[in-house]
Amino acid sequence: MIQITESPRDAMQGIIEYIPAEKKAKFINSLLKVGFDVLDFGSFVSAKAVPQMADTAEVLKLLDLTSTKTKLLAIVANKQGAETAAGFNEIAFLGYPYAMSPTFLRRNINKTSEEALALVDTIQEICIKTNKTQVVYLSMVFGNPYGDNWSKELVYNEVEKLSSKGINFISLSDTVGISEPSIIAELFSILPKKYPQINFSFHLHTTPEMYFPRLEAAIKAGCTNFDTVIGGLGGCPMTGNELVANLQTWHLIQYLESNNLPHTINTQALQMAAEIGLEVIPAEYKK
Repeated sequence: MIQITESPRDAMQGIIEYIPAEKKAKFINSLLKVGFDVLDFGSFVSAKAVPQMADTAEVLKLLDLTSTKTKLLAIVANKQGAETAAGFNEIAFLGYPYAMSPTFLRRNINKTSEEALALVDTIQEICIKTNKTQVVYLSMVFGNPYGDNWSKELVYNEVEKLSSKGINFISLSDTVGISEPSIIAELFSILPKKYPQINFSFHLHTTPEMYFPRLEAAIKAGCTNFDTVIGGLGGCPMTGNELVANLQTWHLIQYLESNNLPHTINTQALQMAAEIGLEVIPAEYKK
């Protein structure tokens, strides 16, 4: 069964105009009815760096979690954010934006590679104490636009480091939309076999024109866990590059259904959520 993490957080974080908490909550509540496995709903990071997510705690109070099996994930980038997120019983996963690229780590969370790796341990300790699960987003895993060193061997080394720290959820992230299908296929063929205890997911930033070969390469290699965004909006505003769209939820669902692959999504509820999303997202950001 294909697992799906829907990410309204990724869709909204780069929008400059403030979206009121009530509107965010209305949209997220509609997503909670769709059947997603996980909802990446917000983040506890610097309000100066990502002002759109400064009201995540307020949004959480407005969510109706009484009749959903969907689990909540929040992004954290330091000890304080992890402790804050871990204090909410409603949150199951703490997502940490680690990266292969030292340049991106400095841009995104203002840390060196050594500092960023040490923070994995800190967040893991917090997760163990509070019965949460850490998801490490291994960004720039398919290369980077900064000229930083990259190779498949370096990818394997980073995964080994994370495995040794007890990390069992790793999202292989194409942060700037440069992944090659052959590399996608190799990583998703080799890594799950070498580390069967780790749940590897695919966080794919891609234009609509390029999603199909990348998605197909991952699925044929055995990937069963994907991050998506309705409408494909979003991207990381810290890359220094123009925002690259996310894998569209409908594109994944259409691929699964056309290939007779099972999923848990209520497509009618998904359509309703998409319509509510159109009310929330400012017109100039809509695709």
